[in-house]
Amino acid sequence: MHTTFVTTTRGLDRTSPPMRLYEKAKRLGIWNPSDLDFSQDKKDWQRLSPQEQDLVLRLTSLFQSGEEAVTLDLLPLIMAIAQEGRLEEEMFLTTFLWEEAKHTDFFNRFLVEVAGVSGDLIHYHTPDYRTIFYEALPQALQALRLDASPAAQVRASVTYNMIVEGMLAETGYHAYFTVMQRQNLLPAQRQGINYLKQDESRHIAYGIFLLSRLIAADDSLWQVAEDTFNALVMPAIGIISEGLAAYDPIPFDLSEAEFTDYAMNQFQKRIARLERARGASLDDIYRVTQQAIDHNDA
Repeated sequence: MHTTFVTTTRGLDRTSPPMRLYEKAKRLGIWNPSDLDFSQDKKDWQRLSPQEQDLVLRLTSLFQSGEEAVTLDLLPLIMAIAQEGRLEEEMFLTTFLWEEAKHTDFFNRFLVEVAGVSGDLIHYHTPDYRTIFYEALPQALQALRLDASPAAQVRASVTYNMIVEGMLAETGYHAYFTVMQRQNLLPAQRQGINYLKQDESRHIAYGIFLLSRLIAADDSLWQVAEDTFNALVMPAIGIISEGLAAYDPIPFDLSEAEFTDYAMNQFQKRIARLERARGASLDDIYRVTQQAIDHNDA
């Protein structure tokens, strides 16, 4: 039973970071994969060599299953936040499920309409990919159904926001743009990836806020975050190494080191951001998060 409602007691805190992000999501997150014109992409696809097509298919397959995995497993995080009565955070989190589902739609449209692929792409899912997306991600998020404690929320957010989005998705965007911009290829896919990158940047901003809020309130949770990072960072890097190891030479003149270095740099940035939350006040967390939101056009 409900005994009170936020909006008819204290009201919404529209200055809070989650509500600021919610406003951005309403303004910038409304895009439709069905509106993208893939006609030039189809022509570009036909000009790619078999090895080049295979690399783009591999990257797209990893994104496709990753977006579906998050869509399937995200609800327990939303429910955990809702149960705490954090309405502003829950309102913003409702955009996550909508956007992850839209990303699933987007990659599927590319596979079907451009690459002409509707069959099984599971052979691109390497052992380290399975470790993250088949095991760690669903385990961390689904665990919140039975245990919504701060420690469980930290494990879930590190896995989802920091590893899956903050390392792997951002490295994947970097790979896509490296290929597409250098070669001036696949304009509609490039546009969709740019929209998707904006969506994910808001997700990551919230993840950093959530983890910072939790760690500032209980310093022992820093160890939980660090342990989760340490358990997953090598499989995350392994996804990049395993994928590119299938090619010799790597198509598009790509370098494995460029992308593993990029991923590690993203990892180190996340660790540094979260470490600054130790001993900080909630006001400090709000101020730092709002500054980051103001400097991010997503």
